[in-house]
This record gives sequence, C-alpha cells and structure tokens, in this order.
Amino acid sequence: MIRGVIPVAPTVFHDNGDLDLGGQRRVVDFAVDAGSAGICVLANYSEQFSLSDVERREVAVASLEQAAGRVPVVVTTSHYSARIAAERSREAQNLGAAMVMLMPPFFGATLSATPDAVRAFFLEVAEAIDIPIMVQDAPMSTTPLMVAQIASLAREIPHLQYVKVETAQAADKIRALAVAAGSDLPGLYDGEEGVTLIPDLDAGAQGTMTSCMVPDIMGSIVREHLAGDRGAAIDRWERVLPLVHFENRQCGLHAAKVLLHEGGVIGSPTTRAPFGALGEASRTALVDLARRQDAMILRWAS
Repeated sequence: MIRGVIPVAPTVFHDNGDLDLGGQRRVVDFAVDAGSAGICVLANYSEQFSLSDVERREVAVASLEQAAGRVPVVVTTSHYSARIAAERSREAQNLGAAMVMLMPPFFGATLSATPDAVRAFFLEVAEAIDIPIMVQDAPMSTTPLMVAQIASLAREIPHLQYVKVETAQAADKIRALAVAAGSDLPGLYDGEEGVTLIPDLDAGAQGTMTSCMVPDIMGSIVREHLAGDRGAAIDRWERVLPLVHFENRQCGLHAAKVLLHEGGVIGSPTTRAPFGALGEASRTALVDLARRQDAMILRWAS
C-alpha cells in the first residue's frame, strides 16, 4: 500500500514544444529526493491531453527508467474507449508501472456513461492487468461516481484498491467510502493540490496526489498526520496553504513548471498551445510565495 504524497510530474517541453526527456528525468529525481511516496505521470496536470500516443510512451519510458524502482510510478491511462484504456493500462504494466489511474469514461461536456457502462469499463481494464487501479474521481469528468458505486466496484474488482477524490466535499466522500468499502478500498487519496488535505486526512485519506510543486512539504504533512502528530501536520499545512491556494486558483498546472524552471530543474516552463503562458504578475507572486516556504523546488538543483 502506498501512503504519502504522489506528485503529478509535469510533461517537460523545450521552448519549441518538443519533449524534453532529459528534463523529465530531472523532475523524477527531484520528486524522489523530495521524499515522495510515488510519482504519477501522464495525468491532466501533465498535459496528457496534448500528447500523441508515441509521446505518451516516451514520457512513461523515461520516467520509469529514471525512477529505477526507487519509488513506484503511477501511469494515467484514461480514455473514453474501454478497449484503448485497457490497452494503455496493459502497456503501462509491461513498461513497469506500479499502478494505473483512470477517470470514468466521458467525452466533452455532454457525453457521459451509465453506471452499468462504468462497471463494464473498469472490468475490461481490470481483466487486462494485474497491478492496482486508482479511480480518479475528478470534476472534469461528466460521469458522476457515487459512493455506493465505487464501493461496489472495489468489492467486485480486487485490484481496484485506490481512489483519488477531487470533487467538492471531498472529506465527506472519503469518510463515506471508508465506511462503505472498508478494507476493499484501502487506498483513499486526496486531490486538488491538497487544498482540503487536513480534513481529508481526518476523514481517512492515506495520502495525497498533488502537483509537483511542494512534494517535500506535502509529504511531511501526510507523514506527521499518519504518525498521530495532527497538530504538527495542521501547523505545516496552514503555513503552506496560501501557496497552495494561489496555485489552485491563479496558476493551475503552470505552477509546478514555473517553479521547476525558476529552481533550475528544467530548462523551460513551456506549455503546449493553445495553453497560454502564465502572466508575469502571477509568476512573480507565485515565486515569492514559494520562497517564503523555503520550498525545495527552488534550491534542489543548486
């Protein structure tokens, strides 16, 4: 069971938008040195929606090779098609992934799936692999996931062992899942950059999947809480919360890239068009907030 922080590694690009696999490998090294319990690649915060299938494989291979077993790597394999999601998941397992993460099937703002279709989707993926599955319960998906539905999937699919809850009222949902699924779903995870991390840990979360911005701090919070030192965890979380809120509300997936670039970990903070660059005022404010935290991301490469 993986407990702690599993940061989402951004996909690193050169200024011209080409993959920077050397930079990708440095991000993995940073995340390992920051005390991460694992690393997630090809997630939404990795700009997975801007990558070709060939590029997806290149990023996965580089990340898994660089991790070299030091920490488990979670590969996101979401797709609307159950067939393609299963194929992606099988390939991730063959490459050495420790776990796959998938959203329920959806497409755009209106195309969602019924509960029966969601069940069939995850069963098809599960039949293709032997490694654990993390269900990503994200507001981006137009296919809702109810507590009873997730618990039923966990009972029916033995290696569906994790869920990342990033929807509103996450703590209530995590608490309800802990009751409804029990030992069938031991890997309850917080999401959305750790904005509600302490309430979610109080509710039974075993870890958090945030961006790659401050895995050192987020990991410490989770470890302190799981060790029973809730007071220290709260103090640390309250200190970092202004930075986390700024990321969540002002920067989005830009934040980790900007700070990785500012700290010399990667050579460019580029995001692929049509994703625009972060405004200069927001960039300056973000770096200032990170410096106030003495964030490892700004000093690791020096």
